[in-house]
Amino acid sequence: MEQNKTEQNTKMNDWLDKELEDVRANTFDGEQLPALTLEEGKVTEFDVDFSHEFDKWVDPSDNTVKKIIPVIHNDERMVFWINIKNPLYRQIIEKGKEGQVTFRVMRTGQRQNTRYTLEE
Repeated sequence: MEQNKTEQNTKMNDWLDKELEDVRANTFDGEQLPALTLEEGKVTEFDVDFSHEFDKWVDPSDNTVKKIIPVIHNDERMVFWINIKNPLYRQIIEKGKEGQVTFRVMRTGQRQNTRYTLEE
């Protein structure tokens, strides 16, 4: 019976150690800035800071990867959280590679139906 408890404690500690490691790896320790919120049906203009690699965050519930893009909107430093599978993320990266830093984006829909359109 004592052997059983020891094995259970070892298994419990193993998974807890792994969980702590995962949580620490996914913890954002950068500067906490307000999130940029795009209003539905309105064009929002912002500048992207491409000076360093974007931070990333992985949702532990479904492994969704989001990038945390540093932006300046209305002279305020903010962050724009975006799923890497969102076509806007690819467009921002491509345009940034071409030297563009100012973006105008229109948002339509809400939650899982949210769509972004890059305005030229």
